[in-house]
Amino acid sequence: MAIDVNSKDGLIIRKLIPLATLPGTQFSALCAEITVEEMQGGVLFKKGDMERQFFYLLSGEVTLQSEGLEVEVIAADSDSARFALAHQIPRKIDAVANGEVRFLRLDADIVNHPPLLVYKEDNSCMVIEEAEDASGDWMTALLRSPIFQRLPPANLQKILMGLEEVHFNKGDTILEQGSAGDYYYLIKSGECLLTRKPSPNAKDIKLAQLANGDTFGEDSLISDTPRNGTVTALTDIILLRLDKKRFVSLIKDPSLKFVNYVEMLEAVKQGAILLDVSSQDEYANRHLDGSINAPFFSLRMQLKTLSRAKPVIVVCGDGKVSEAAAFLLLRHKITAMILKGGMKGISPETENEVAIYPIDDGFETHVGDCMDAGGTTPRMGEVESRLEQRSRAMHGAIAESTESFNQGNVLERSVDSSLEDQISSLKSENEALRTMNGQLNQLYRKLEADKDHAEKQCRILQNQVEKITQVLDQLKGD
Repeated sequence: MAIDVNSKDGLIIRKLIPLATLPGTQFSALCAEITVEEMQGGVLFKKGDMERQFFYLLSGEVTLQSEGLEVEVIAADSDSARFALAHQIPRKIDAVANGEVRFLRLDADIVNHPPLLVYKEDNSCMVIEEAEDASGDWMTALLRSPIFQRLPPANLQKILMGLEEVHFNKGDTILEQGSAGDYYYLIKSGECLLTRKPSPNAKDIKLAQLANGDTFGEDSLISDTPRNGTVTALTDIILLRLDKKRFVSLIKDPSLKFVNYVEMLEAVKQGAILLDVSSQDEYANRHLDGSINAPFFSLRMQLKTLSRAKPVIVVCGDGKVSEAAAFLLLRHKITAMILKGGMKGISPETENEVAIYPIDDGFETHVGDCMDAGGTTPRMGEVESRLEQRSRAMHGAIAESTESFNQGNVLERSVDSSLEDQISSLKSENEALRTMNGQLNQLYRKLEADKDHAEKQCRILQNQVEKITQVLDQLKGD
């Protein structure tokens, strides 16, 4: 019997992991094919069973036991019940119903390989298919995020079981720029502000305001560098945090994808964008031709300028900052890969591995492209024919390069805008200091004049006292 997605059972099933990540239309289709089963006592499955089916508890209690010894009791209203019961196959344990229970039986492939959310993008906005039940809770919101959709159910269960709840008051500093990274944070309720100081004496730059369901703190855990920003509580806030070791093994490692230099070249030929997140000085010193420079500290403010239509290959000096940048892009639904080892991993020999020579039209032609399969040089007519084919291909590449260049201009303007804001702020501070200095000088001159006047009055009084003293002395003598 089909399940109504808006019924009590439907709302419970909607929160099961990873069914919470299904788009609304696919979740509705699934509910039309499944049935809730009931049992009064009895065994749901036994140790050693090989059936590729997962069981979810909807009501009642189930005891997990091994050789007659109780291991755990799962209640339907617990967080543990949002996961499949003892999901390892073959079964490592028995599952026995405590009295009357209602449960769901699903094919393991649906649970292990749920389809991703479908994103429909146009020039003005992005539409995300979601369930009609948009209320959800922090856990459902977390599971629908692009990063967590990529993770296997076993990882999700370990993550949720490893989360620790912490509280901060309004105005408290949660993370401080320059401190060591130790935890990854999820906002359960409340709001906080992410800021960064470009230099010790500079003003704070506001990077983002975060609220329920948002996450932060991953940058330093991924790149293994000190915190690059400060997070301050704007309200009383409740956070869930995951320690660095679990974050790296359960979230970072399964999420990030690396490519080598050759794979990068091939991806660029297919239309991938090279995004260099090094500082401007590092980029000026050495960078890959055709890459766009967007320093990591400003990348968060430039995300809207990046197209989701093309994959991005992230580059930096040693690859560490690239990992944090790629994670940020993945969080915002942008397909991202990392050049393994960064610029340091590219030796001059690798860059010059294939000999190239220039031709009059300004493009470079690979010698290998004009060789026969056997390695011999073809006749001039064949060379001209191949060069003509390459010329046509390059006209297409010019159009793509122009688009990438335009995107680069947008990013450059965004970076320049950020720097101009900082310069404008510093100029304003400097002007304010000049004005204050002038006011202080005026006050100093006034105080000096008052001092001179007071000293003059003091001398006059002193002379008058001396005269009065002389008069008194004369009066006493008489």
